[in-house]
Amino acid sequence: MSASKTVRKVEVLSPVPADIDIANSVEPFHISEIAKDLNLSPKHYDLYGKYKAKVLLSVLDELEESGDGYYVVVGGITPTPLGEGKSTTTVGLCQALGTFLDKKVVTCLRQPSQGPTFGIKGGAAGGGYSQVIPMDEFNLHLTGDIHAITAANNLLAAAIDTRIFHESTQSDKALLNRLCPPNKEGKRSFSDIMFRRLKKLGISKTKPEELTPQEVKKFARLDIDPASITWRRVMDVNDRFLRKITVGQGPEEKGMVRETGFDISVASEIMAVLALTTSLADMRERLGKMVIGNSKAGDPVTADDLDVGGALTVLMKDAINPTLMQTLEGTPVLVHAGPFANIAHGNSSIVADKIALKLAGPGGFVVTEAGFGSDIGTEKFMNIKCRYSSLTPQCAVIVATIRALKMHGGGPEVVAGKPLDGAYTTENVSLVEAGCVNLARHITNTKAYGVNVVVAVNMFATDSEAELNAVRKAALAAGAYDAVVCTHHAHGGKGAVDLGIAVQKACENLTQPLKFLYRLDISIKEKIEAIARSYGATGVEYSEQAEKQIEMYSRQGFSGLPICMAKTQYSFSHNAAEKGAPTGFSLPIRDVRASIGAGFIYPLVGTMSTMPGLPTRPCFYDIDLDTATGKVIGLS
Repeated sequence: MSASKTVRKVEVLSPVPADIDIANSVEPFHISEIAKDLNLSPKHYDLYGKYKAKVLLSVLDELEESGDGYYVVVGGITPTPLGEGKSTTTVGLCQALGTFLDKKVVTCLRQPSQGPTFGIKGGAAGGGYSQVIPMDEFNLHLTGDIHAITAANNLLAAAIDTRIFHESTQSDKALLNRLCPPNKEGKRSFSDIMFRRLKKLGISKTKPEELTPQEVKKFARLDIDPASITWRRVMDVNDRFLRKITVGQGPEEKGMVRETGFDISVASEIMAVLALTTSLADMRERLGKMVIGNSKAGDPVTADDLDVGGALTVLMKDAINPTLMQTLEGTPVLVHAGPFANIAHGNSSIVADKIALKLAGPGGFVVTEAGFGSDIGTEKFMNIKCRYSSLTPQCAVIVATIRALKMHGGGPEVVAGKPLDGAYTTENVSLVEAGCVNLARHITNTKAYGVNVVVAVNMFATDSEAELNAVRKAALAAGAYDAVVCTHHAHGGKGAVDLGIAVQKACENLTQPLKFLYRLDISIKEKIEAIARSYGATGVEYSEQAEKQIEMYSRQGFSGLPICMAKTQYSFSHNAAEKGAPTGFSLPIRDVRASIGAGFIYPLVGTMSTMPGLPTRPCFYDIDLDTATGKVIGLS
C-alpha cells in the first residue's frame, strides 16, 4: 500500500527551466489533502489559504505515546558563495523516499529570510525539480512568523529605551505609583508579571504599599546601564546603513541619545527561542529570561524585569505552530523558524521535528536541514538542538559538489554574480582529489557524533564520471557509510533514489549512541576550544572584550550553556579565503555575547556582521509580478 495518496511524479524537461517556472507549472494539492495523508484531522491545523496550514502543538499531546520515525540531518561541505544545494538535496531525498521508495516522510526546513531572497543568495525552497511549493509563498511572507518575531523584538527594544527614559525623570515613589496605578476603588496592586521580579528580588510582599523605601527602589528601578545593552532592533531586509545608528535625537527625548543598530530579523534571539522551544509554556519562560543588558551594579536585566515577557508571548502565540506545505511531488513539508547558521544556530525548530517524527512514525523518515557546512550547521544541530530536544539522529547527510571541491583543491575564486572560471566546467580530477581534504574533515567531525554519514554528491551537467568516482572513493576512505551521486535537481525524487536507499540502510544499521563534542559542565573557554580544535585550530586568541564578557557571564551563572559560534561559513577557519582543511591557525574571538533565553553563549569569530548588506545587483532586479496572471516572476 502506498505511504501517500498525494504523491505525484512530475514530468521533467531538459534543459531544466527556471525554478519559478517549474514551481508555477505544478498545481499544488489543497493542503488539507497533504494533512489527511499525515492522518491530521481539521482540528489539528488552521488553514492559511489553500496551500498552507499551521499545525497545532496539540498534535504532540495526542501522539505522545506513538513511536518516532528515523531522524536524518542534512549538512554540507564548506560551500562556495553559490551554495551547494543542501535544501535541494533535502527536498530531493524526501521526494525519493516518499514518491519512489514508498516511505512515510516529512521534510523539516527553515523559513527563509527576505534578506537573501531579495539580496544575493535568492530563496531557499530548493531548486529545479526538488522544490517546496508554492515557492513564492514559501520565500516571502509565509504565515507571518518572521513578522511576529520582528514585532516582538522591537517591542522589547522600545521597552528598554522607554524604561531608561522614565526612570531618569522620576523619583522612586512616583515611579512605583505609575507602575502600579490605582484602580477604580483607589487601591494599588501588582500586575501578575510583576510577581516574577518580586520573587527574583526575594520580596514576598503582595501589595505595593507594603514595600519599604529600599524595596521600592529595588523593585521600581532597573537602573539599566545604557553601555551594556545588547538588544538591538531588527528588520527582515539587508540594509547595511542600519548597522550603526543613533536613537533618541528628538527634542522630547530630553537628550537621551544612544548609539545602537539593527540586526536582520532572523538574527534576533526571539528567532532562536522559537527554534529551540519545546512547548508554549517553555517559550513563555525563555522569552522572559532573555537578557537585554546589565544594571549599573552588573546584574543581568531580563525581559520579565521589564514586564514584557507576557506580551512577547502573545505576539508569538501563532508563530510557535509549524507551517505545513508540500514538495513538487506532493510529499509533506513542515516549515518553521529560520535562524542563520553563521550568526545563529542555523536549524529549523524542535517542535516541527518532534511533530514530524510522530507523524512519520516507526519506519518513516524525518529529514531536516542544518545551515551551511557541517562545521557550523551540523555541529550546532548536535550540540545545541539535540541537547534541548533529547532527539537522536541516526544519519547525517553531507552534500558535496565537484565545483566546491575544486575550489577547496586550489581552484580560482568563485564569486556570486560572475561567470564560473573554466576550471569548474572542464574535467580536472587532481583538483577534485586535492579538494576532498575538506570533505574528509567534515566526515570525520560528523562521524564523531556517533551517526552514520552518507555523502550526497549533487551532480552538475559538467561533472565527469572520473571526477564523481574520485569523490566517492575519497568519501569512503574518510569513513562515510556510503557516497551517492544524485541528480534530483534535474530529475526530482527519481534522481535521489540511490541516496534514499543509502540513507535508509544507514538509519537501520546505526549501532552507536549520540555523542556530544563537549560536556556542559566545563568552562566557556574549554567549550570554545573544543569547537576550535574541530575546525583545525591549534589555539584560540581572546580579545580584551571577549575576556571581559566570559568573566561576566561566568560570574552571572551562565557558564553551563552550550556554545554557538558566529563564524564565516566559507572556511573552517576565521579567514574566508582559507579553503581546504586548514590547520595550525589560532582562532580569534573578538567578542562573546549571550542568548540566555534561547540558551546559548555565542562567541563572535573575526568580523561577523549580524546585518548583511546588498550587492551592486541584488536579486530584486529580476523579481516582478505578472499583472495579467497574478503570478510572481524572477524569484530564484
